[in-house]
Amino acid sequence: MKSKVVRIGTRGSELALWQAQWVQRELCERFKRLKVTVEIIKTKGDKVLDSPLSKIGSKGLFTKEIEQALLAEEIDLAVHSLKDLPTELPQGLTIAAICEREDVRDVFIPHPGNPEKRLLRQPEGAKIATGSLRRRCQLLNRRPDFQIMDIRGNLTTRLKKLDESDWAGIVLARAGIVRLGRTDRIGETIDADVILPAVGQGALAIEIRSGDIRIESLVSVLHDWNTAQAALAERALLRRLEGGCQIPVGTFGTVVLNDSGEQELILSAMVGSLDGKTIIRGRTHGNPVDAEALGEELAETLLRGGAEKILSTIRASAPKQISEQVEV
Repeated sequence: MKSKVVRIGTRGSELALWQAQWVQRELCERFKRLKVTVEIIKTKGDKVLDSPLSKIGSKGLFTKEIEQALLAEEIDLAVHSLKDLPTELPQGLTIAAICEREDVRDVFIPHPGNPEKRLLRQPEGAKIATGSLRRRCQLLNRRPDFQIMDIRGNLTTRLKKLDESDWAGIVLARAGIVRLGRTDRIGETIDADVILPAVGQGALAIEIRSGDIRIESLVSVLHDWNTAQAALAERALLRRLEGGCQIPVGTFGTVVLNDSGEQELILSAMVGSLDGKTIIRGRTHGNPVDAEALGEELAETLLRGGAEKILSTIRASAPKQISEQVEV
């Protein structure tokens, strides 16, 4: 007999727990008699901390073990940062809800002793830390003199590493900083035109077993249609680029009202070389109900424009060292 308690599966990091507990509170608020618990599950990405994400060489670094628990009915739903979730889900699982998005942009967090708070105004040769090839590419494209330092770990760990380093600062997702109440460390919120965010950045995904009507009905109250359509377009683009691997891909979709008062999905994207010397950019718009088709079409435009050559070069140079696109 299935448990009447709703069990949420999550990683144990501070941010992951914040996300799971937010879903827990929201469900308890809406369904007063519902009992919701949070189960911590350690993933491969939590265990392997001494290698850059781009060299671990595995898909689903922060999701696989949680999904296995979901399929085994040890939990009833999983809460993920959407950008951690591979574009292809295991058979038997589905995304039941995508919650309203937090700010999608990245932020620059300067070293406490650094008086210059703006990213692109850092001195020549400044050391900038990031664990993301997407950020590395776009930073080097703007400032090829930057020294990019690789960094791993949760938010608290990264801030500690920064404070103990000689780095000028680090670049992180604003959403996590806001959710954990560390906005006091932000030097600058970086415009998306400077650094395009990761696929699904700022959004939470609730994953469940396919056909679990009870859980699907419960979590449907947390689903935000506008965020979901934007995310569908972004994920379709990444899937067409075969970007389950960590490659320098940035994209941002948003649903807006056009001049005619109708909803319109605007999608921007970039693919770049690892050294940042070449970046292929594209943009499209259309009806939000056609989100996946818009994402696929923009991916095709990028591929024809030179992205195919960039991606082929990256994959050929390091076929066993590319991992799932996950970052903080």
